[in-house]
Amino acid sequence: MENAAKIEESEPARPPEASRELVANRETLKRIFIMRENDSARATLVKYMEQILFGLQDFLQRHVGITEEVSLPELAGRFMDSVIKKEPEKKLAQVITELIDDIAPHAVNVSSPYFVGHMTSAIPFFMVHLSTIMAALNQNVVKLETSKVVSVVEKQVLAKLHRMIYGRDDAFYAAHIQSGHTSLGGFVEGGTQANLTALWVARNRLLGPKNGFEGVEKEGVPAAYAAHGIDRCVVLISQLGHYSLRKAGGVLGIGNNNVIPMPVDEDNRIDLNFLSETITRLSEPSARTRIMAVVGIAGATETGTVDPLGKLADICARHGIHLHVDAAWGGPTLFSEKYGDILSGIERADSVTIDGHKQFYMPMTCGMVYFKDPLAMDAIAYYASYVNRPGSVDLGIRSLAGSRASHSLILDSALKIMGQRGYALLVDNGIETARAFADEIDCRENFTLMSRPELNILTYRYLPRDLAERFAKAPAEEKVRINAHANRANTELQRLQREAGKSFVSRTTLRLSEEKGGPAVVLRAVIMNPMTHMGILREILDEQEAIAERHLSPYFQNARMER
Repeated sequence: MENAAKIEESEPARPPEASRELVANRETLKRIFIMRENDSARATLVKYMEQILFGLQDFLQRHVGITEEVSLPELAGRFMDSVIKKEPEKKLAQVITELIDDIAPHAVNVSSPYFVGHMTSAIPFFMVHLSTIMAALNQNVVKLETSKVVSVVEKQVLAKLHRMIYGRDDAFYAAHIQSGHTSLGGFVEGGTQANLTALWVARNRLLGPKNGFEGVEKEGVPAAYAAHGIDRCVVLISQLGHYSLRKAGGVLGIGNNNVIPMPVDEDNRIDLNFLSETITRLSEPSARTRIMAVVGIAGATETGTVDPLGKLADICARHGIHLHVDAAWGGPTLFSEKYGDILSGIERADSVTIDGHKQFYMPMTCGMVYFKDPLAMDAIAYYASYVNRPGSVDLGIRSLAGSRASHSLILDSALKIMGQRGYALLVDNGIETARAFADEIDCRENFTLMSRPELNILTYRYLPRDLAERFAKAPAEEKVRINAHANRANTELQRLQREAGKSFVSRTTLRLSEEKGGPAVVLRAVIMNPMTHMGILREILDEQEAIAERHLSPYFQNARMER
């Protein structure tokens, strides 16, 4: 306070607003932090917020396309200055105007109903307001001393979502919702960190203290393997498992080669017979291997499919293996009375990942991980004398992250605004629109549906009818040749549509056997935006057909000529 008084006394009288120069000094610094000096300044700030809250939204609504048709090299050429100016360059009004006028048109308009290619979509308008409040409060939920009630709210939100997954009784949640000795889960940056946290817990519990060995977290992986008499740990996942699971293998020291993909069946779900045989083989003493976890998927990134979670739980229970379910995409389906049963068995998982910035429609980035056992996260607890001390209820004790924002406030508010039924409406609409889109694809003779939607993701590709019929009857060797041409054509189709900038469908490669033609490049649609309707989806297919007629004939003509 004494220093503040000295600053006040030493500051010169403020010049009129119109005559202020853009310089960095105590006066401008103070003005930035105090935010306003008088009612006139307050009115100016309100005007700026109107530009942000309404100007940007108006722009996004007027420009329903995906992005302006400007090449990346041209854009890169506009941003070649690497010098930070010594003095301020621009006023806030100028910066906001430039963001709306110069940056937004060349960003990707994920709010467009024509953007159906990725797991990112429009967010409810109120999310902008909630994010503003979160930023203004600037709470750090690593510790109660930097968050207080916000940490308490976060524990409540975790309990609400834990109850959605596991459905325990009132007494369970009364005991754990605000307990400092247990944890139902945690907020993290995204699904990658959530999956890493779940496998971190699984590793530490599997390779815990034993006969003088203090545990893998303290002594490391080589000492753990020696103490437990093994040569390696493995994680078994579907071949459609998210690449973050391989990252986790690298970070946790078991090696990403030991994150072993299992083949999938005709419905793109993990092959249970192959999984069971693999577990039996790896469980032989001669294998000197421990299975750290089996991962089931509730909404595969590429196809949206859901593994048979109940049967996975049976297998893991028989063998005493940690079952983790990656429900980063599909978790909110549990809110749906119509389709919630698709995730049946998830309540038996030892841990579950859910992303808030996917089907909870939150801003980037928000992930969550949940544990059936409230003591599970003790396996990754860390303490420090200046923060997260033993006996405290600080959320940073059981968290990979240190300082982090209070995204739980946004989710808590969204759950109150939307309610379970509101989110269920979004989920139901996405699934039903995706199924209608699949029916439309089936009706178009030059498209082939490659994976029928279980949730709200599907894949398909463009292949002229005559070649599709020939492909279906061809021997494996000819299928491979036709497929190679189709792959190049669909890669080009997706690129041309993306660069045109009106609409966006992504692409991926399905790992098919040579008997089915080998790896297939497919177009991938994610039906998430509630403003995306069948009229728009028909337009997207029409555009793809037009592009194919103009540009793809050589690819398919070559395929016809090869025998």
